[in-house]
Amino acid sequence: MDRLTFSARQATLIGLLAVIFFSSVAGLIRSVAEGLGPVGGAAMLYSLASVLLFFTVGIPKLGSFPRIYLYFGSLLFVSYEICLSLSLGFALNHSQSIEVGMVNYLWPSMTILMAVIFKQQKANLLLIPGMVLSFVGLCWVLSGNRGLSLVSIAANVQSNPLSYGLAFAGAIIWSLYCILTSKKANGSNGITLFFMLTAATLWIKYATGSAATLHFTPHAAISLVLAAVALGCGYAAWNIGILHGNVTVLATASYFIPIFSSALAAFILSTPLGISFWQGAAMVSLGSLICWRSTRTKVRTVTSVNQQHLD
Repeated sequence: MDRLTFSARQATLIGLLAVIFFSSVAGLIRSVAEGLGPVGGAAMLYSLASVLLFFTVGIPKLGSFPRIYLYFGSLLFVSYEICLSLSLGFALNHSQSIEVGMVNYLWPSMTILMAVIFKQQKANLLLIPGMVLSFVGLCWVLSGNRGLSLVSIAANVQSNPLSYGLAFAGAIIWSLYCILTSKKANGSNGITLFFMLTAATLWIKYATGSAATLHFTPHAAISLVLAAVALGCGYAAWNIGILHGNVTVLATASYFIPIFSSALAAFILSTPLGISFWQGAAMVSLGSLICWRSTRTKVRTVTSVNQQHLD
């Protein structure tokens, strides 16, 4: 797809389409997990997405990859994708899966914080209120309809520490992956290889675990195809947008993915969300934007953070 010629306007529009694709992933992953199981469904999803990425993005020559990016990038990417997919798959219900997805969306603000900690990026004092607002927004979401309640948050997390723990670990892992990619990738894009490794790891877990036999239904098959297309086409479209479009427009739009994703997940899973949830989601997005604004070299940071992944 990248061999085609696109104007800046066309590339930007294609990149914005990728934001919609990525926003639909959380709800679709949950739908696949309900039909095929958390592990087996994820294994099927990443296998099919790998095939799509092979034809849309392709596999570059691995010999040109910096070794540290190839090895550690693979480890971090696979770990993140497993944390994301299983955290959604093991959620107790639809509402909890959407909340778990919101935990994952701490990664944009955490990536900027990690960049500052590792001295890859300079930031002003706006970083502090941005981080605080993101975490307060998440706590607001996890409190349910009770405003900000530590008791409700604790009860929520204790009801399923596995899903919430995986989601939070994933946010940290992805922020580290973004830092590594920015510093060590040298323009390499191992997304297709990384997806294949994720699929292989999930199949190993499926084969060595006690998961039930995959049982395909029309609904499960449709959800699987839609999720794979959202991932595969999302990455292909994002590459075009980043390479040929307006990066600032795309980066700004990407920080609203928590809101877009929640809306699409609520639609896909037929799960209404209360006003408190939307207030918290808005805080998470606004906090991420404030963190971004705190950086001095905005375009470089956003490009490195968002170029590889947004789900």
